Amino acid sequence: YDMDIIPSDLATYGGEAKNLLRDLQSRNERMFLLTLLVLNLADTKQKLDNEVFGAAAIAQKYNCILTRLDYRQEQGLMSSIPLGENLIHIQRGLTTSSTAVFVPFTVQELFQSGEALYYGLNALSNNMILCDRKRLKNPNGLILGTPGSGKSFSAKREITNVFLVANKKDTIIICDPEAEYAPLVNRLGGQVVKISPTSKDFVNPMDLNLNYSEDESPLALKSDFILSLCELIVGGKDGLQPIEKTIIDRAVTTVYRGYLADPRPENMPVLGDLYEEIQRQPELEAARIAAALELYVTGSLNIFNHRTNVDIQNRLVCFDIKELGKQLKKLGMLIIQDQVWGLSLIHISEPTRLQL
Repeated sequence: YDMDIIPSDLATYGGEAKNLLRDLQSRNERMFLLTLLVLNLADTKQKLDNEVFGAAAIAQKYNCILTRLDYRQEQGLMSSIPLGENLIHIQRGLTTSSTAVFVPFTVQELFQSGEALYYGLNALSNNMILCDRKRLKNPNGLILGTPGSGKSFSAKREITNVFLVANKKDTIIICDPEAEYAPLVNRLGGQVVKISPTSKDFVNPMDLNLNYSEDESPLALKSDFILSLCELIVGGKDGLQPIEKTIIDRAVTTVYRGYLADPRPENMPVLGDLYEEIQRQPELEAARIAAALELYVTGSLNIFNHRTNVDIQNRLVCFDIKELGKQLKKLGMLIIQDQVWGLSLIHISEPTRLQL
């Protein structure tokens, strides 16, 4: 036959049959015979007619047609309930990928018992998502969304859940760049640490936690942090030179000698002690390091040259850094990160949840 005189329906069905054969032969698809039943229940005949009409309208919206089982409602009901017997032999052939759409067990659920927290509803099954992030393979989490979609509210809700529901030994630490968590922290009896050039709350970057690490020397780890701090202050494009790192490491070892001999809070060194010790070093590079530190020790940005005067051992701590200027923002973030790391290891053998 000439292809021009073949009916268009026959040509269309022939093309679809070829596509189906290609899927079965080369795309690892299988053929299934499917019977799909939609059960409508209502208290009255009027409500039932409305339910049937609504279901038919939804199906028609997606280019599907629902056929009523007139005079076979009993067989349809018995086939819908979970007895495993199909009394309605109206079947449709579908491939594997098409059949998988109707299988309800492909939804991944997250529902843990114990000290689990509420994280919302599953978008597919509408079941609650309850989990304890500490028990997951990766306990980290991100809250993503457009402005005004409720990211901050979600974080506040989780903070409240952790505080009220979770283990009393869990620590909650907040880094607050927009000063929006202070009212909640105050209401829960936490500690708000406001870090700004005019604030009276101080955090000492030289604070040393003797439980800083079980494997390595606390002094060695603290020296590495102070090297990072000085590199941010002193280092230009090339960072600190090897001789400058040696001078700083030597000065750090010296200023902590008194505290390690008698670990009392009043013996904890401050940034000014490190500045004075670097000035005593004979190398010429020491003068360059000391000159760069002077702004943060005796200059106008000396907010980090004080001993810690806030209760950072509180179970709930909020660091408010909104009013830190451009000169102090990076420095303040680095110091807060070190404080958070030290706080999270106070109970080193206990699980800790951090909310950053």
